[in-house]
Amino acid sequence: MDLFQATTLGIVQGLTEVLPISSSAHLILIPTFLKWPESGITFDVALHLGTFIALCLYFWRDLIELVSDFFTGMTDWKHQPTSRRLPFYIIAGTFPAAIVGKLLETPIEELFRKSPSLIALFLIVFALLLAFADTSGSKKWKIEAITLKSAIIIGLAQCLALIPGVSRSGITITAALLLGFNRETAARFSFLLSLPIVAGAALFELSGLLKTGIPPSDVAPLLIGIATSAVFGYISVAFLLKMVQRSSLYPFVWYRIAIGCLALVFINFG
Repeated sequence: MDLFQATTLGIVQGLTEVLPISSSAHLILIPTFLKWPESGITFDVALHLGTFIALCLYFWRDLIELVSDFFTGMTDWKHQPTSRRLPFYIIAGTFPAAIVGKLLETPIEELFRKSPSLIALFLIVFALLLAFADTSGSKKWKIEAITLKSAIIIGLAQCLALIPGVSRSGITITAALLLGFNRETAARFSFLLSLPIVAGAALFELSGLLKTGIPPSDVAPLLIGIATSAVFGYISVAFLLKMVQRSSLYPFVWYRIAIGCLALVFINFG
């Protein structure tokens, strides 16, 4: 992989992992259409690590509060206010995707990497589901209203993100909107819920990388992938959280539908 490809894919990862438009779909379709080589485990580590850094930098205050609430809740759960039980709900919501990911991530990835048409179709289908949720959801609940039940439901929805074209942030935001949470809460909880999964993915891939070592030729693309993914991931988080305060999610819906349709046209007629 050359430096231009590393920079491009790092930017794509940073933007699409956070926005509800499916990073996996973009990272499969773009190299496929441009006939670029497989990125490999080294670059996958860089992309996940960059996204994790972006989320940690943006939500550092939230993370400090979550850690404090976690240890307080461990020692005094009975008197812990419901609004401060969020770290336990995030952990509970993480379990479904972690278990399903451990069991099915490899076969799902192998299946859909060979099926760009299905990826394009899922971009469109889940765009329509996001539009439905954004239109029909009551949007009356804030993050303090999240319960164990709602966290688990959103966590179960996150399992679908293993399918390229679905989008981790897209499906969790969709689920939260359908449960009646407002857009800002849906987006914020989606990002906080993704932190353990993104960190786990990076650590899992890093463990495999440490066994094989990093080829000297991969060091520069690796660093560029981390940096670009982190910078553009941070920008994307800030952009989305500000956007949902004043407008709908329909720009992402139309984008997903447009990209999905273009991909289908290219695949079948290009």
